Amino acid sequence: MERGFTFRTSPSSLLPLTPTSFPPQLPSKLRLSRLRGLSSTAGRLNRNLVISKAFDSDGNGSVDGFQIKPNKIFMEEAIGAEYGEGFETFRPDGPLKVDVDFLNERLQAGFLQRIRYAMKPDEAYGLIFSWDNVVADTRALKLHTWKQLASEEGKEIPESDNVQRLLLHAGADHVLDKVLPWEKEQSELDRLKSRLSQLYCDNLLKLSEPMEGLKEWLDAVSTARIPCAIVSSLDRRIMVEALDRLGLKKYFQAIVTEEDGMESIAHRFLSAAVKLDRKPSKCVVFEDDPRGITAAHNCTMMAIGLIGAHPAYDLVQADLAVGNFNELSVINLRRLFGGKGSTFMDLQKQVVDKAPRRRKLRVDTIF
Repeated sequence: MERGFTFRTSPSSLLPLTPTSFPPQLPSKLRLSRLRGLSSTAGRLNRNLVISKAFDSDGNGSVDGFQIKPNKIFMEEAIGAEYGEGFETFRPDGPLKVDVDFLNERLQAGFLQRIRYAMKPDEAYGLIFSWDNVVADTRALKLHTWKQLASEEGKEIPESDNVQRLLLHAGADHVLDKVLPWEKEQSELDRLKSRLSQLYCDNLLKLSEPMEGLKEWLDAVSTARIPCAIVSSLDRRIMVEALDRLGLKKYFQAIVTEEDGMESIAHRFLSAAVKLDRKPSKCVVFEDDPRGITAAHNCTMMAIGLIGAHPAYDLVQADLAVGNFNELSVINLRRLFGGKGSTFMDLQKQVVDKAPRRRKLRVDTIF
């Protein structure tokens, strides 16, 4: 691999390329000629089907003219990076594998940066915030969305605690198949999931208050010049509009959304680290879900758990657990990395004290 290669010049280049950005050597003329051959009625219908599938146009509604597709909002995402693996991005010279060790090595601070971080150590950190129940309280929002869908379909949702918990934390596929078996046909299930996503995005744009103490905490880290990123499975346009409505957009230097094409929670965290130009081992993730905390640790990141959506005993694996952002200070970030110096976890010689000499027992004889 060439020595001159670096990520800092274009962090956004790690994002998956769009079909229009591939080299012109691809046989596009062959595909166009095949499409021109579809002159019959069946061919035109087939062509319309291909186009509608390409743009996710299934006639299930939109938000402000933008089509809503069944995305990962109501899906249980994979944790990812269980063995340090990352994701692949495409370069003109071929695919490039980006994993945790690769990023920790490539995103090392340069000479001038190390001097600056020695004087201002807080700037060496990067903060990554999950959207759900960290930046905004979405628990009531999700429950309200499910009730809206049930009202439109003329159905009822049981009020038991177990059902409510599954509506919040389980995927839409599991809920519609096991918890609320309203429909059996796959086409109807797809329609319900698409409508559920549309209702959720409509309600999301009505949020007006962030989590308690979040603005004050972001003001503090902004004063300390610590870069922040937010990760979510939402559409980028909806994410930006929601942040604008909450008055938080100015605090985040990077946003990772559905368009980034990440396949797991850990991949989103790694993408956020690249956009912040901070190596993963210097990042702190704010999460409310034990699975997200596990993903952060798989990426060699620190994790701060917010108690609320899950009880404190479910967040024991977090490096720090707090009830709200008012309990945090910048000193807490320094303490998280307090034991990680240049020689941390290096093999050390163990000094073994010599055992004292054993006294010899003698028998005195008195004459």
